[in-house]
Amino acid sequence: MSLPQVAIVILNFNGKHYLEKFLSSVMDSSYANKRVIVADNASTDDSVDYIQAHHPTVEIIQLDQNYGFAGGYNKALAQVTSDYFVLLNSDVEVTRGWIEPVITLMESDNAIAVCQPKLLAYHQKDTFEYAGAAGGWIDLLGYPLARGRVFEYCEKDEHQYDNATPVFWASGAAMFIRARVYNAVGGLDEFFFAHQEEIDLCWRVQLAGYKIFFCPGSTVYHVGGGTLPKGHRKTFLNFRNNMIMLMKNMSIMEKSYTIPVRIAMDWLFACKSLFSGDTDSVKAVAQAHAAVIKWRFTKRGKPMSSRKKMKDLDGVFRGSIVWRYFILKKKKFSEL
Repeated sequence: MSLPQVAIVILNFNGKHYLEKFLSSVMDSSYANKRVIVADNASTDDSVDYIQAHHPTVEIIQLDQNYGFAGGYNKALAQVTSDYFVLLNSDVEVTRGWIEPVITLMESDNAIAVCQPKLLAYHQKDTFEYAGAAGGWIDLLGYPLARGRVFEYCEKDEHQYDNATPVFWASGAAMFIRARVYNAVGGLDEFFFAHQEEIDLCWRVQLAGYKIFFCPGSTVYHVGGGTLPKGHRKTFLNFRNNMIMLMKNMSIMEKSYTIPVRIAMDWLFACKSLFSGDTDSVKAVAQAHAAVIKWRFTKRGKPMSSRKKMKDLDGVFRGSIVWRYFILKKKKFSEL
């Protein structure tokens, strides 16, 4: 029986320094039936020249402009035929046998459409990494968290989450997805550009009847923060995209009470930022809400409401993570 083909697609934008550091580890992956592809988002450094000179067997897809994470992957993956896609950040170091456990798990159940490996911090390899840790969850108000990471607090990896289990979302830093499912649900939402687009994708995959899984037998190490540094743009995208994601995927009933609460909580954050002198975050929240209103009154801002309730999906914390974390001081996922 032949192994399914796995296309590892690394989206790159001016990331030559990461390619120099981590591309070799991807090339050394032991999985036999793999393709390694770098999709270049119109880099202005010499990333492409470096790949051609030092990794001539790597396939290169050159895009004509920077389409962001979502658009870049959609345009690149439209040119790739494979059984599985792996969306892999350029700032990720993989282990030699990281692919096999994930494919074995996914091949064992056709309903598993998306899967992520254990994500540890590259600079602190005994600690879960922010972007996905041991699999992503979400609370009933739409705040994302992960097993091993709640808000900014990342736990040490003491093998406390070493079980293959359904989750709500898989990290876009290292996401395995069946190619046919990616195409069937329409891929990533390009309006998001970057941030939380993988959560939106996984939500739609679950609504389509598939499962999202975490695979503890596979480990990768993520630098993190390498794509878009902290600042106004990142804050804006996080607030805008999260709100749009809720409006797209929740049922009408869920939206009727969740959206007003979230708007109030966003402005509570803005007030807190104002009192601490962070006027940039206040502007980002205001601009994010304005962008959501604009989105809502465009053609693409009129999504069908889900018939499935959020609480009936895998990986949903049935409460408020904000309350548990900031008021009750519960910082570990296991304490929730």
